[in-house]
Formats: sequence, C-alpha cells, structure tokens
Amino acid sequence: MANQGAKKRKEENARHMSKLLRLIIACNVIYILVRMVILHSSFTWKHWIGLVLTSAAYFLPYQQLANMAKPTFADDGELEDGGFDMSSGGVCEYLHDLIYITGFVQIASILSDKFWYTYLVIPAFGIYKASGLIKAFLPGDSEGETEDEKTRKKREKLERKAARGKMIKGRAR
Repeated sequence: MANQGAKKRKEENARHMSKLLRLIIACNVIYILVRMVILHSSFTWKHWIGLVLTSAAYFLPYQQLANMAKPTFADDGELEDGGFDMSSGGVCEYLHDLIYITGFVQIASILSDKFWYTYLVIPAFGIYKASGLIKAFLPGDSEGETEDEKTRKKREKLERKAARGKMIKGRAR
C-alpha cells in the first residue's frame, strides 16, 4: 500500500497526457482535412508556415509537460514519485494554455486568417505579468498606502477587538 498516492498520480498523468495528445491530433487532422483537402484552392505557402508554427507550438509545451509528468523510479524499480501534479497552477497551467490557444487558433484559422492575431494574447499576457513584477520593485506610491477614512476606522476597530480578545483569553480563571 506504500506509494499509493504516487501510483494514483502516475495513472492520472498518463490519462491527462493521453487526452492532450488526442486533442493535438484531432486539431491537426481537422485542419489538414478541411484546409488542405476541402479548401485546397485557397491553401498557400502562408498556411504551410502556419501549420509548422502550430506544430511547434504544440510540440514544445507538450514535451515540457511530458517531462514534468514523467514518474521517477528507484534503482530497484520501485515507484518513488508519480510525477508533477498536472492540475496545479504556475508554469504547468501556462503550458496548458499554450496548447489550448494553439488548438483554437488552428481550428479558427480555417474560417478566417484573422484568427492568427489571437496568438498576440500570449506575449500580451507575458507583458502584463512582467509589468506587475517590475512595478513591485519600483519605488513610488503603493496601493496599500492610500486608505480612506472609513477603511482606516474599520481596521482600527478590528485591531482593538483583536487586542481585547487576547486580554480576555489571557486571564486566569
């Protein structure tokens, strides 16, 4: 029964990676069938570049996620760790977002080439996150310093209640 959590995580990661691979394959098959076979008269060299771009945009995050999901084994072959939790946030979540955005762009670009502009969401989000990080290191006004009168009075009242509650608990009975 030891390492039951690691075994469960390994199985969950295998199912999750299988779902992602099916999504990637489905998007590519739909794009190739519709864009290259049905709408072949409007298929240009730009669409080949788009196919290569989306393939790279699928491959790189998927490989990173596969490395994160890979379980580790001891020298004797026993499972030590089931891999990274794929439902957690952070980098794992951003990699999933890249795959989902790529799938959307690939399928939607069948309807109109204007959907390629959706890829601008990725660097825009990166700039947004980086600007928040940069603002934290810059001197200047912080949002916490500007406190209106009502909020200040409420905070002071809560502080007085908290201090009074501590004194009551501290008495000997």
